[in-house]
Amino acid sequence: MTPDPIAAVDAAYDRIEAEGRHEIWVTLRFREDALSEAKIIAERVAAGEDLPLAGRVIAVKDNIDVAGLPTTAGAPSYLYRPAADATAVARLRAAGAVVIGKTNLDQFATGLVGSRSPYGAVRNAWDPTRISGGSSAGSAVAVALGIVDAALGTDTAGSGRVPAALNGIVGVKPTKGLVPVTGVVPACYSLDCVTVFARDLALGRLVAELMSGPDAADPLSREARPDAVLPSRPRVAVPADEHLAGLAPGWREAFTAAAASLAATGVQIVEVDITPLLEAAKMLYGGAFVAERYAAVGAHIEAQRDQIGTGLDPTVAAIILAGASPTAAQWATDTATLAHLGAQGRALLDGCDALLTPTTTCHPTLDEVAADPVGVNSGLGRFTNFANLLDLASLAVPAGFVDGLPFGVMFTGPAFTDRALADLARRLLAPSVDLFVVGAHLSGQPLNSQLVQAGGSLVHPATTAAAYRLRALATTPPKPGLMRVSSGGACVEGELWRLPAAGFGTFVAAVPPPMAIGTVELSDGTAVPGFLAEPWALEGADDITSFGGWRAYLAATRTKETMTR
Repeated sequence: MTPDPIAAVDAAYDRIEAEGRHEIWVTLRFREDALSEAKIIAERVAAGEDLPLAGRVIAVKDNIDVAGLPTTAGAPSYLYRPAADATAVARLRAAGAVVIGKTNLDQFATGLVGSRSPYGAVRNAWDPTRISGGSSAGSAVAVALGIVDAALGTDTAGSGRVPAALNGIVGVKPTKGLVPVTGVVPACYSLDCVTVFARDLALGRLVAELMSGPDAADPLSREARPDAVLPSRPRVAVPADEHLAGLAPGWREAFTAAAASLAATGVQIVEVDITPLLEAAKMLYGGAFVAERYAAVGAHIEAQRDQIGTGLDPTVAAIILAGASPTAAQWATDTATLAHLGAQGRALLDGCDALLTPTTTCHPTLDEVAADPVGVNSGLGRFTNFANLLDLASLAVPAGFVDGLPFGVMFTGPAFTDRALADLARRLLAPSVDLFVVGAHLSGQPLNSQLVQAGGSLVHPATTAAAYRLRALATTPPKPGLMRVSSGGACVEGELWRLPAAGFGTFVAAVPPPMAIGTVELSDGTAVPGFLAEPWALEGADDITSFGGWRAYLAATRTKETMTR
């Protein structure tokens, strides 16, 4: 059912007033203007138009043009009034979305902290003493606080992903060129991507898809290629342990847990040395490529030097003005170096469907960033800076909490694997169910493939509490029947498998009688779904509990058959 566009807009403005987080915004539309647009959307839907974003309210980073609203790129001196929407915005409005305002950012999209703005430091959605992450700070926080359904950001070094991680939401960074950058103030034109923030992966991907497609006004825009199809058991790389050094306390453990959860869905996890990628990451600001930032807005800063320290952020100005220094020879050298590092990285990841990393390295306070604005910012881009330099797609998703603050991980893959990355992320985000098996579904047994096909993966061997009996049933293929007893029970060996919730439902629906799924108590005191048998099937069946488990019983049966031949 399509949400009511008018009610959605009203709710967004009510939420803005309730939150009182004025630093999120550079410019807000008048409520009446947004409601007028929402009314038109509602009328179009009522007339039968298919508007996939009808009833959705969005915000737009203030380096992306929205007709009728000024664009500042976070610098009052840069303000201009665009006559038309950016291509990305126009496509979303055509799909029924209502834009309510322009969001605050690290000035000229230069930074990963969200505090380099004369419009105020954007505070984190969970802890106002900490940074929101930048440069797409306001967009991320507007989504995290539930003000808007989705918001647009941009990403050159990680600005569409770091704020997602630090605010507990999804950050979609498409392959370069899939979303045209027409109407976007460039940071580094050849590297910039329009990105999406959302609380829900499905909505984030929908918004990204609706914005995608070539635009004649953007010569770097590209057509999507055929979908990459994941194998039945995807292979995902994780960084070697040495590359996880220096993460915030608890974050390494949180990342390990996320990788284990992904593995539990049937994904093969392999450790890879990602040194070439990390070396490439350093080149974004440490090499000649910073010249693109000077080419974009350097002339404006040169002309407004008297504004540095007031309307122009001094850290941003220093970074951009330094972009005038690299020579053409340095650019050529760095381009060659980057090509070699990219080739090395691709070779190391060959055979893997994606790379899984923490999205960023820590969650600094605003005071920590103020004390060391460049050093802290640099550390935040360790796992993000290389993606656009090497033409990679990336997707940041929440992965739990550490000390009450969001922790996020990121899937990165070759260009045009955007949908495959989303499929992997769904596995991690989807709820899972543990299932205890004791017979024909054990590893190596005849029906084990049914578990694998349902997306299951082995967690570990497990044993029931000492309250069960096991009997051999007359079925094809042979199966045991597990039953709980009030006395005389014993421990029975089996395995614990983990299935995605959808796969579990499909699997259970196909379980034939006399087998049934009930609650089984394990020896560690936990209770999980597990295989039991209907009582009528157990009548007269041989009690095989003394063997300890189905495998031991089968082995003893084979030995007995061999001896009687």
